[in-house]
Order: sequence, then structure tokens, then C-alpha cells
Amino acid sequence: MRAVVIDAVRAQPEVREVAPPFAPEGGVVVEVRATGLCRSDWHAWAGHDDIAWPHVPGHELAGVVTEVGAGVRRWQVGDRVTVPFVCGCGRCSWCAAGEAQVCPDQEQPGFTHWGSFAEYVALHAADTNLVRLPESVDFTTAASLGCRFATAYRALVARAALTKGEWVTVVGAGGVGLSAVMIARALGARVVAVDRNPQALAVATELGADHTLLADGRDIGEAVAGLTGGGSHVAVDAVGSEQTCADAIHSLRRRGRHVQIGLLPPVEGHPRVPMARVIGWELDLLGSHGMAAVDYPGMLALIESGALRPQRLVERTIGLEEAAALLPGFDRATVAGMTIVDPAR
Repeated sequence: MRAVVIDAVRAQPEVREVAPPFAPEGGVVVEVRATGLCRSDWHAWAGHDDIAWPHVPGHELAGVVTEVGAGVRRWQVGDRVTVPFVCGCGRCSWCAAGEAQVCPDQEQPGFTHWGSFAEYVALHAADTNLVRLPESVDFTTAASLGCRFATAYRALVARAALTKGEWVTVVGAGGVGLSAVMIARALGARVVAVDRNPQALAVATELGADHTLLADGRDIGEAVAGLTGGGSHVAVDAVGSEQTCADAIHSLRRRGRHVQIGLLPPVEGHPRVPMARVIGWELDLLGSHGMAAVDYPGMLALIESGALRPQRLVERTIGLEEAAALLPGFDRATVAGMTIVDPAR
């Protein structure tokens, strides 16, 4: 099969012919029809994760089951599926409780094993992790859910418990940030979107953001406080840097809730976070690490009803060769929305 292969940390990705995967016990092989190009893939390429090289990235995917391993009960060849980017083991107490996103023995395609920037991908513990796609949800839309949209949905609904009328500041208007804008508006919240890219802020406005702020060196916390009457109730860092994390935290009012979605690379051993503000204002710091398969039906129902339209967040679809070329610079990309890879292109 054709796949994007990376030989070492920060090596130039290349499209090559490699051996296709086989279905592990309890798992399946999926023919990839669409997969997202995400900043998390860049973190893997940059060496911020423990990766075995050579490696095939890609963790947001949708496709069709082509092979079923021993012990799989719920799935068969031909099923249309997607999968969370965190795949639980299916055996532990966390998976049994429906919390596979924090499974201690989790697998992550594109991180713990070869991922979906390929024509086929192997997935583990299929009965725990696969999500059946309604016929009305196409593969591109489904691929956009796997990491960014589902993570944003869980961040606002399950972690921050965002309620109607509250203010939320979303720092970063890329795929996950724009997802958060759309979801927050669907929940009846009011939104301030922050980004360094005017085009991305224009998309955030189209999706319902009440205010936008250009990250041009201004004091974001002070600006948000002026727009919201003292700061937001909820803040989301959808980028993952010291500056964006600090901007999000400083945008909160007292006793606000911060959700960290963007991965924070270490700086001098550990990222610096403004903990004095966290302590003094009694802020809640929350993480959101994807969403388990058991929680997908509620989100998919909102998509089928038209209340959520993640397909609006897809800016472009590219092939494997272009994905290989774009990945090393994706941390500097100014794409206002999601980039989807079609391995058949």
C-alpha cells in the first residue's frame, strides 16, 4: 500500500510503497477513505512523542472495514466506521466505565503504531473503539470528528460543563478552535475567538463568534475582560504554547474554568503556566483528551439533525504527497479550518 513514511525525528516525510497491515486479535483493518492533517501529527514528527521509527502518522480517520480479526463480535467487512484517536484496551476498569480516552493501556494510531496517512490502517479492540457511521455522514465529515471536533465537544460539554449564556474564550481558530466556536454557539454560549490569522478569525465570525481578537501582542486578558464584563466563564487553549495557554487563563473571570486541548511542548523541562492567577482566582484547570466511542452517538445525533455541521470546518482536501510536503511546516500553517487527506488522490 502507499503510505506517508517518516524515518526519524524531523526527517522529510516521503510517500512509499509499504506492506499493508493485518488485523490483530480483537481488531480490524480499515481502508482509509479520509484522514485529517492535525497539529498533533506535527508534534509526533517534531519528536514531542515517544515514536518508533520509521513511522506512519495520522490519527483522525474514517473508512470501511476490510478485514476482521479473531474475537471481534460487533463488526464485519464492509462496515462504514470512524474511531476516536485514543483507542482503549477494552479490558480495564476505565474502558468498562466508558472512559476509554484515559485508558492506561491505550493505543493511538499514528503514535503508538502506524497510522492513517496510508491506504489501510490496523485498529485494536474494535468492539470498544469503532463507531458506526450513519449513512447521512460522509467520510470527510467523519474524519473531521476523530480528534479536533470530538475533543472540543467533550471539552465544552463534559469537562467545562458550558451552559447557555456563559462567555467562552477560544484561543486558536484552527480546526479544534473553530470546532469549539461552533459547539459553544450550539450550546447557547457567547464566544470570543482569538488568533493571529485574520482569515481564521473571519471564519470564526461566520460560525457565530460574538467577538474576535487578533493576537498581535495586545493584552488578551485585558481585552477579553472589556468585552465580557470581567472575563470569560470558560477558556480553551486550542493551540498549545506558553503564550496561548497564558492568554486563555488570563482571559478568565474569577473562579473560571480553563480547558487545555493544545499539546504544550516542554520548555526548559516543563511548560510554564501562570499558576499565581490559577491560585489567586481559584480557577479550574481541566484537560480534554479526546472522547470515547460510547459518547459519539449524542454528537452524531446533533450532526444528523443539522444542529452541528462539522463539514463547514473542512477547508481543503489533499493527497498523500501534499500531506508529506505540508507536515513539517504545519505548526506555522495559516489554514483557517481543517485539512483532510484522501489517500486515493
